[in-house]
Amino acid sequence: MNLPFKGLTWDHPRGFNALDKAGREAGQIQWHKQPLEGFESAPIAELCAAYDMVVLDHPHIGEAVAEGCLTRLETVFAADALDAIAAATIGSCFRSYEMDGSHWALPLDAASQVMAWQPAHIEQEVETWSQVAEFARLSGQVALSLAGPHAILSLMSIAASLDETLDLGNGGWIPDETCRAAFDLMQSVHAHANRAAFDQNPIGILEEMSRGDHILLCPLIYGYVNYSARSANEAVSFRNAPRARVGGRPGSILGGTGIGISAGCTITPELTAHLLWLMSPPVQTSFIPAHDGQPSARAAWSARGVNADVRDFYSATAETLETATLRPRHDGYIGFQAKASAYVRDALERRKSTSRVARDLVEMFTKSLPHPERTAT
Repeated sequence: MNLPFKGLTWDHPRGFNALDKAGREAGQIQWHKQPLEGFESAPIAELCAAYDMVVLDHPHIGEAVAEGCLTRLETVFAADALDAIAAATIGSCFRSYEMDGSHWALPLDAASQVMAWQPAHIEQEVETWSQVAEFARLSGQVALSLAGPHAILSLMSIAASLDETLDLGNGGWIPDETCRAAFDLMQSVHAHANRAAFDQNPIGILEEMSRGDHILLCPLIYGYVNYSARSANEAVSFRNAPRARVGGRPGSILGGTGIGISAGCTITPELTAHLLWLMSPPVQTSFIPAHDGQPSARAAWSARGVNADVRDFYSATAETLETATLRPRHDGYIGFQAKASAYVRDALERRKSTSRVARDLVEMFTKSLPHPERTAT
């Protein structure tokens, strides 16, 4: 079937199945897939040139705005429709796609780094970072998610638990003292972590956790509801991200995805109606989760029916989603994220000093800024 529009999403049931079924049934969008790694790093302008719609993460917004490759949502949807989506969306998902006074993607999917664990094998309480480090030391069955961009994202999440006011979405970097303390905590866990997951992306780690008991806990990993929906012997449970102190903020960096409309797309009323349908409360609380998606609507995260078949994945992690902080989004951040993550992996292996790591990261971040005269804070 030749459909009028072509979209690109990522190659996982969570990213593809609901969009594919909806697009085909509406006779609107033919969705194509790319690997998760391409989703995280491919130049957004190239993707927008080839597709009418692109599923993207919020750190790409600065690059997309600089390249002029996305359409302002305010030119497509009525203000009251956008206001309704903003009010219904969990946490900062809607805000994450805002830049220069406009919004550039519809927040279809919500996620953040949360804790994945096997409660049947863990008897002690593991809620704070000191408890995570102690469990890693005693068990050797803790995995850190470090592949791709996830090493630096984990460092940023730990920093967000230590500094409960930290929000990187408006620019700036982690304060030096917080960065040093976060890397020190990361080192303490890494020293006793299970090495089997060192090179695996989040999907690979969750697959490992679902197949055996050699990895019992991953303190920071982007949550995938699909793994909670599996049969009991293959399911992975999720809970809020670790805190620096009991009762503190669960430290996490927002993920999830939005649908951006390419600047070259010829938008029709039928397409506009279809996209608004995807964001509507009934679809977010029924159709999306029923087809392997992970909705962005707050109502879905608290709905008993949505939680019933996925071991309370949503309600058990909703606090983390509500308080998750944004990444920097400037043009140049994506390159920094890749370099900084590789640097953090190397620093953990070489056991570099916390002061050197903090100094090197702030230098890398400053160099990534579009205006060299700006300094990181």
